[in-house]
Amino acid sequence: MVIPQTRYAKAPDGTSIAYQVVGDGPVDLVYASGIWSNVELMWENPSWAHFLERLAKFSRLILFDMRGVGLSDRGPEPPVLELQRDDVGAVMDGAGSADAIVFGGARAASMAMLFAATHPDRTKALVLYAPVAKTVSTQDFPHGKTPEEQTVFFERFVREVGTGLNLHLQAPSVATDERFVTWWARFERLVASPSAYEELGRILADVDIREVLPVIHVPTLVIHRKGDVIVLERQARYVADEIEGATYVQLPGQDHLPFIGDADAIVDEVEQFVTGRRPVREVDKVLATVMFTDIVDSTKRQAELGDRGWKELIERHHATVRDLLRRYRGEEQDTAGDGFFVRFDGPARAIRCAQDIVETIRPLGIEVRAGLHSGECEIVDGKCSGLSVSIGARVMANAGPSEVFVSRTVKDLTAGSGFTFQDAGEHELKGVPDRWHLYRVSSERA
Repeated sequence: MVIPQTRYAKAPDGTSIAYQVVGDGPVDLVYASGIWSNVELMWENPSWAHFLERLAKFSRLILFDMRGVGLSDRGPEPPVLELQRDDVGAVMDGAGSADAIVFGGARAASMAMLFAATHPDRTKALVLYAPVAKTVSTQDFPHGKTPEEQTVFFERFVREVGTGLNLHLQAPSVATDERFVTWWARFERLVASPSAYEELGRILADVDIREVLPVIHVPTLVIHRKGDVIVLERQARYVADEIEGATYVQLPGQDHLPFIGDADAIVDEVEQFVTGRRPVREVDKVLATVMFTDIVDSTKRQAELGDRGWKELIERHHATVRDLLRRYRGEEQDTAGDGFFVRFDGPARAIRCAQDIVETIRPLGIEVRAGLHSGECEIVDGKCSGLSVSIGARVMANAGPSEVFVSRTVKDLTAGSGFTFQDAGEHELKGVPDRWHLYRVSSERA
């Protein structure tokens, strides 16, 4: 992934705000994702990169980190909402944008709303994802969390930051994905320090912009996922109800992080709002073999090596795997932390690649496991998706150290290719209907 050039805009108080400009669409879209932001690290994750690339297809995307997180300075004073609001204008000035559609995600929504109310001449429209006008309920505001709920959440947030454990709240659908948890924990550590999180978290938890909402007179779109436990449905709906003419769109899902889950559904709504037309996704169905790999006991190994040693090992691991993918014509679909998701057009080549990965990685002092499945895949915007992908991931989860597991379909499609398979029995694959017969590929090469 090529990371766009990062530039710095100067806020009125001299604080440097990191931003990037991506795409050359007909309208400027200024986007801040909230506390979870680092404009360079975000491009490392394929799902997040896909989310941003889609926004840049129909806009000139101006992406920036809020002050105090990512690559932006904290500034000489606490990062209060008024200063955050000024940063939006500073980034627009730096990018040469006279006016734009302002997109605030989660906790960045507050500064986007304040900017729109203060500078309607520079705000063509407003897009808000999981916005909050006030966090805690009071007698005159029953829509927030109780003081007790907020205290428990905030204390857990501060205690767990840098570990990835908060994914059970932020993104439940990937909270048990060890590869993603490892990557997310590193991302958290490189976004801000624990004290910076605590400071910004307290500031944003105390924000009350209810009086600002009726002063917003630009077209506004509010998007929220129904099962989000970080921002409750009633909090987001209140924002939409209080902004004159705002459109409220509720989507299914429980992940607070917008690029996890059905991220395309969010971008579809933004694209329709910005362009006036519903996007047509490019969908194709093909027979493909998917391969998932994973480092065994990666958390334990990381603890033994330390962050620096682990980073060096992961870099060597990734370089080795990618060399083999090129050799066997594997198409990398995703990578997070210590594993790969790869698409092949033939199962035999996929098995040979998996075997070589297992054997080549072992001298690095680690062991990997691999799982393969062949089936019909949907190709959406160039990426493989569908039930077959889920099956491939679950097949891998049953493999042990240095083992390559395959589904019956892969075994049957490679008849006559010289592979030896050992019966690994029937298994229930989490989230996949029925029981599945799996096979262990013999380490003996034909």
